Amino acid sequence: MFKGIKDKFKYNSGVKFLKQELAKELPTVNRSKGIHSVGCIVDLDQFDDASLFYEFVEDYNLRPNAVKIIGYKSFYDKNSPYSTPVFSDKDLGWNGNIENSYALEFLSREYDLLVNYYTQENLLVQLMSIKTKARFRAGFKDVDMVYNDLILDLPLNDFKTFKTELKKYLGVLNEIE
Repeated sequence: MFKGIKDKFKYNSGVKFLKQELAKELPTVNRSKGIHSVGCIVDLDQFDDASLFYEFVEDYNLRPNAVKIIGYKSFYDKNSPYSTPVFSDKDLGWNGNIENSYALEFLSREYDLLVNYYTQENLLVQLMSIKTKARFRAGFKDVDMVYNDLILDLPLNDFKTFKTELKKYLGVLNEIE
């Protein structure tokens, strides 16, 4: 019983933190234009092939380790092997903190491009997005526009079109050649 109450208070403190952070500017990176590092936050409950994001290495002529992917699952079994580092609802700490070593490692880096690959608003995914230091952010129209600089109106399961459109707009914005 107490665990449920504690989780509710943690959730509420996370929502409060998220609202406070959204009132501020999202963390940015002072880098010159160009895509050299890509972070991807993927809702694995909605889109389960996170390995597709490694295609960005070839698409943008990146170093092999330039693409970092973290996946969200509403529930995951710690004993099950996942090919992608995963965080879940149970990793929510107090005041919007995310208590997951994979998430903290992801957040410790800076990215030229952050891909918010989710269409459903979710506290944990939104917290990850606002805490990530990125110069440019891309995502979907179904999510509050404050999370993304570039918003694409596509179905989540059409990764090929997402990739094509993203590259097209990054070219228009002189982020890639």
